[in-house]
Amino acid sequence: MIRYPRNLRGYGPTTPDPMWPNGARIAVQFVVNYEEGGENNVLHGDAASEAFLSEIIGAAPWPGQRHWNMESIYDYGARAGFWRLHRLFTEAGIKPTVYGVATALARSPEQVAAMVGAEWEIASHGLRWVEHKDMPEAEERAAIDEAIRLHTEVVGTPPEGWYTGRCSMNTVRLAAETGQLAYVSDTIDDDLPYWMRVGERDQLVIPYTMDANDMRFATAQGFNTGEHFFTYLKDSFDALYAEGLAGAPKMMSVGLHCRIVGRPGRVMGLKKFIDYIQSFEGVWTPRRIDIARHWADAHPPVTQIEPHTWEKTDFVAQFGGIFEHSCWIAERAWEMELGPAHDSAIGLHSALARVFRSASHEERLGVLNAHPDLAGKLAAAKRLTAESTSEQASAGLDALTDAERAAFTRLNTDYVEKHGFPFIIAVRDHDKQGILNAFTRRVENDTETEFTEACKQVERIAREIGCSPFAGAGILIELPESVPVFGSDIVAV
Repeated sequence: MIRYPRNLRGYGPTTPDPMWPNGARIAVQFVVNYEEGGENNVLHGDAASEAFLSEIIGAAPWPGQRHWNMESIYDYGARAGFWRLHRLFTEAGIKPTVYGVATALARSPEQVAAMVGAEWEIASHGLRWVEHKDMPEAEERAAIDEAIRLHTEVVGTPPEGWYTGRCSMNTVRLAAETGQLAYVSDTIDDDLPYWMRVGERDQLVIPYTMDANDMRFATAQGFNTGEHFFTYLKDSFDALYAEGLAGAPKMMSVGLHCRIVGRPGRVMGLKKFIDYIQSFEGVWTPRRIDIARHWADAHPPVTQIEPHTWEKTDFVAQFGGIFEHSCWIAERAWEMELGPAHDSAIGLHSALARVFRSASHEERLGVLNAHPDLAGKLAAAKRLTAESTSEQASAGLDALTDAERAAFTRLNTDYVEKHGFPFIIAVRDHDKQGILNAFTRRVENDTETEFTEACKQVERIAREIGCSPFAGAGILIELPESVPVFGSDIVAV
């Protein structure tokens, strides 16, 4: 058994309606990252200077030394850039979320007072602005705890949101395990919030952004002017606003840094964007905590059914009959690499169909021969599975005239004598006459052609009948509208 942990499915092809307040077509959320005074620096006990997100192209850490230019760039963000952004947002009537590094906040009391006074949300950006990828789990857990403690001491209230940024593979789980956070944002995997199960806790995740982010002013492939930044933000907004008008509203995140977009040659791009979106109806500009509270109220977590996590006996018991009387297909599917992408009708069918397609000719022939004849002796003897009985009834094959039954019996006999397996067709695609027409046409095909066609029909029957709904499990396949859950469209009822 191999289990793949990444969730490559998310909400699938149909996103839930977020039901933004007042019928908003889009939620545009601004984040101000406050990192100045929390970056790598020998003054802070680090081994080297900072080398990340600055005006210095190709910057490298200076082991054991302070880097005056690097420090000065960060200093600019605190001394000038922050206040420029504070004036801009205050004048626009927008309250952003601050991702505040705890040690940086502790070194900037006037800036913190301004944030609190303007009712900006101050979420945690970790203890220090350093890499966590190689940090031992125990050390990172302790750093998260200390960040929350120091943040509470400096701000006066504990953080309700978390974003490390330079995170490890453990960060989201460790942040969730604190049990103190309304949301975690160390993902960039969606345009809507979603719930993630961490242990016994349902943790809300509000994804962040790396593209609609001024950090690209400091990267080789990025923005060169404020106009470039404005154009990219505008295009992102236009695409998402159009989706909202079409009935699928989303969230747009905009990531900002005091030392980057706070420069006068860049800030006008941000101002132009704010002016632009304020010219539209149905635009909500909340703090992240406002999104979290709304989502928790409008879209509370629901119980997810995750077949990829089931024991083999349970998996086979539930899905062993999807391919008629061929539980070995479910047994082999369970041994495959399954993950969250398979916790759906399409995903499960894909896994089962892959087993069927890769089976030997003899094994697939056995599956074909396990299928019932159409309206023939098996049906008369009531030897069909419940799924097959329902399927045949849907096409009216349970209510044939004597002449129709005789025609089916004759065709069944001729077909089996010629090809060596019963005629198979997904009857829900046809009425009685359509089935008879297909029967009459296909009985004349060569056996190889019919074998291929019959196998295709078996897969279709499994998809249409076996995988939706799953008989006897109290499981529905399609999510109700607006269910805010990742990982599955199989919902217990």
